[in-house]
Amino acid sequence: MHEIVLNLHMHTRYSDGTGLHRDLARAAWKAGVDVLLVTDHNVWVDGVEGYYANGNHKVLLLVGEEVHDRTRQPQKNHLLVFGAQREMAPLADDPQRLLDAVNQAGGLAFIAHPHDPAAPTFHEPDISWVDWEVTGYHGLELWNAMSEFKGHLRSWAHALYYTFQFHQIAQGPYPEALERWTSLLAAGQKVVAVAGSDAHALHKRLGPVRKVLFPYEWHFRAVNTHLLLPEPLSGDLSTDRGRVYAALRQGRAFLANDLLAEARGFRFTGQGQGQEAFPGESLPLNGGVTLKARLPRKAEIRLRRYAEVIQTWKNHEVMAYTATRPGAYWLEMFLFRWGRRRTWIISNPIYVE
Repeated sequence: MHEIVLNLHMHTRYSDGTGLHRDLARAAWKAGVDVLLVTDHNVWVDGVEGYYANGNHKVLLLVGEEVHDRTRQPQKNHLLVFGAQREMAPLADDPQRLLDAVNQAGGLAFIAHPHDPAAPTFHEPDISWVDWEVTGYHGLELWNAMSEFKGHLRSWAHALYYTFQFHQIAQGPYPEALERWTSLLAAGQKVVAVAGSDAHALHKRLGPVRKVLFPYEWHFRAVNTHLLLPEPLSGDLSTDRGRVYAALRQGRAFLANDLLAEARGFRFTGQGQGQEAFPGESLPLNGGVTLKARLPRKAEIRLRRYAEVIQTWKNHEVMAYTATRPGAYWLEMFLFRWGRRRTWIISNPIYVE
């Protein structure tokens, strides 16, 4: 498998961001990100997809859309749409009709920031997803970097602290989002987890002081989604767009806070009866499946079956476990940095059936 780093869910001047698509590509070059998936609010921007190169550095920029009903009060139900290759915002008032249309177009639908609580001090409303009876979505944005920042905004002092201490923000997904994901898995759904930056690079001014609130490059160095592709990116837009979306659809992915430590090289596999599976894939139980993981560095490793913690390894680079029950098995890894224990990597599940 060939690993690439994808940063998804970000905004440009076409909605409420401040950069142009080429500005985002420049930031990705500096951060070492391979693919960007831009999702402006209720607008699908045509004609900007492709490879953006700078010497030996190049990034593949793809365009999706973050769709939500602007007329709904309070705001809820934001959906990330990838690969539909057409405008979906006119369907925003009916989440099920929107999801049906995305699937008919051959696209992918991921529920954005499923748990996104209010920040009353700053008049920011709760914009969580609420219509959980819908069907046809492929996954959840389990970890949203800006939503996590919003959750820290309990006072102006907190806002100032985290604005100037970006590295302190990311601690891990909301427990409520994890609970929702694992309950869906336990109900038999194969729900792909991704991480999004929700980057805007907002320009703020306080008297004579001007500051860009979390530049794109900062986001691209932090919370990312790593994809595993059967073949490397070829340099051809159409081919590589298909490879990226196929990996997202399958769930051959893991989430990582790359600001904590380099996560490239992490691997989680299942082996049984001469077969091998990666995250997002399935294996028959047939008496037992051996789950293995290799990390780029030592960390705390926790193996879960749905929400249940099966086993924990402290300060390990590798793990192995024989699964004797069917279920969705996934890993979360932690590092102690900057005064607290923080989530480093979360894998998508390997399904033992």
